[in-house]
Amino acid sequence: QFKILIDEAPLGVYLVDADFCLCQANPVALARFGDIQDVIGKNFEKIFQQLWPKPLADEIIRRFRHTLDTGEPYIVPELIQERLDRAVTEYYEWQISRIPLADGRNGVVCYFRDISERVRTQNRIRDSEERYRNLFNSMDEGYCVIEIIVDKDKKPVDYRFLEVNPAFENHTGMNNAVGKRIKEFFPDFEASWLEYYNQVALKGESARFVNYSESLLRWFDVYAFRIGQPGNWKIAIIFTNITERTKAEQALRASAQTMIDLDRRKDEFLAMLCHELRNPLAPISNAVNLLRLQKSDDAVQQQATNIIDRQIRQLTHLVDELLEISRINTGRVQLRREPVSVSDIIERAVETLHPLIHQRRHELTVVPLSQPLWLNADPSRLEQVLVNLLTNAAKYTDEGGHIWLSVERVGDQAVLRVRDTGIGIARELLPHIFDLFTQGQRSLDRAQGGLGIGLSLVQKLVELHGGTVEARSVLDQGSEFIVRLPVMVDFAPVLPLPPAKIDIETAPQLAHACRILVVDDNVDLARSLAMLLEMSGYDVETFHDGPSALEAALVDPPDVVVLDIGLPGFDGFEVARRIRQHSTLKDIVLIAMTGYARDTERQRSQEAGFDHHLVKPVDFDEVQKILAAVSQKAAGV
Repeated sequence: QFKILIDEAPLGVYLVDADFCLCQANPVALARFGDIQDVIGKNFEKIFQQLWPKPLADEIIRRFRHTLDTGEPYIVPELIQERLDRAVTEYYEWQISRIPLADGRNGVVCYFRDISERVRTQNRIRDSEERYRNLFNSMDEGYCVIEIIVDKDKKPVDYRFLEVNPAFENHTGMNNAVGKRIKEFFPDFEASWLEYYNQVALKGESARFVNYSESLLRWFDVYAFRIGQPGNWKIAIIFTNITERTKAEQALRASAQTMIDLDRRKDEFLAMLCHELRNPLAPISNAVNLLRLQKSDDAVQQQATNIIDRQIRQLTHLVDELLEISRINTGRVQLRREPVSVSDIIERAVETLHPLIHQRRHELTVVPLSQPLWLNADPSRLEQVLVNLLTNAAKYTDEGGHIWLSVERVGDQAVLRVRDTGIGIARELLPHIFDLFTQGQRSLDRAQGGLGIGLSLVQKLVELHGGTVEARSVLDQGSEFIVRLPVMVDFAPVLPLPPAKIDIETAPQLAHACRILVVDDNVDLARSLAMLLEMSGYDVETFHDGPSALEAALVDPPDVVVLDIGLPGFDGFEVARRIRQHSTLKDIVLIAMTGYARDTERQRSQEAGFDHHLVKPVDFDEVQKILAAVSQKAAGV
């Protein structure tokens, strides 16, 4: 029974006799002698010298002989044994004692336990703790472990710091926090922090949040998670002081909001500026039209009239560009796409630029298309693109120069080229030529450079159409602008019915059938427009405020009311709405003639009941077309 007990024991047991031979060993012990065959009866010293490095083997043998000679036991709680026959380090706890043998002599019995797995586990834990400690001490973020303190109702009332890292103090400014409660530092510490941590402890779900501490006067980015088992109220917290970053972000947001406000005010200012500039331009334009109607043979008067007309058009163009770039930059431009022929766009653009080309005695060569080319585009916007490019070429080409306009189809793109023999563009300026307010070098003899808006408008309008524009140039060797736009593939146009013909020439004969109210608080504009209309044979009355115009319309309904928007008393929108409320006035044609050109004003005009929205200064031919149609309808023609 005793032998069975020894053989089944989890301990290794072996016996060395007085001759220092291994005389007995249980199965656990035999397994530790490795591949040595028939160890029983062999010299113990030689066995050990085969298993262990010499220094270790010599030390063990010395201990065994000392115990055998003196009877002094020897206990080793942990011994690292690097075996020669195995590529591992084994760990044992063992002890030896002297024991009497049956032959009357003494031997040494050894009891040992293999603790290798336990030691390795402890080493892993120790290494892990060391790594944790190194990370804990070296991390830039603040780290702490807290224990939430609750009252009898499990309501959080405070928390205690159990552990902090060196960075904790830098982030919080709190010294010697371990073992102390937060309310020892700040009796009125904010309850919101306790609530955050309490929720983490209760739910066991980690939380990431940003919060401000009134007590510490700092912003923190916090990550908190529960440690240990539920109910122990311990929370680990990793946090960063983001006060400076938050202040910078707040300053940046404030700056961005300021820029947004400034941009909005800039747009409002440009809109108001354009409105105010159009108001004086309108009566001047009317005055020019009055002079033209005089049919004078005075050459000086005709020349002066032409000069004023050209400058009015230039001023109007500048005003339109100012407002247009603001619209595009704020995304308020809506393209009115339709199938449009490239040839038609070119024809209208050349017709618009003809006076400037003629004035500067340029030679304009237009290379026609070999076949029809159609685009899905806004025709007025594309005309604006070509007009701007041709205007730019004319301005920067000396008198008598040459300008080419050509178009071809390349794949699925229409490629338009505007080339000139002008002064060209400097190499350093070329990459920025489409930037807003960018211009070439001006000289005293070349002061017609504009505002530096035209090319920026070209690029933005082309991009809105899904196209691209590029500039090529060498200083003093001319420039070339290339516009590429997607074409409509396999498009078959449907020819529209011819519009009803409006004969402007016969309008004065029918004017007796058309009565007009002109309403504008700008007296010069109202009088000059009235004079133009009267010279065209219309019956005209003028008013300078909303209530007077509305009363006159109710007393003697006119056929047409030409209304300014910015009127005293009632504005133009209100006058239009009130007119439309009377069934007896439902057939009156309402024309908004205003300095407000934004899409929002056009939409408001339509909603108020206006039939037409004309922007000052208005081309009088356009007014005549509208009035001619009204006169013909009134006369039953």
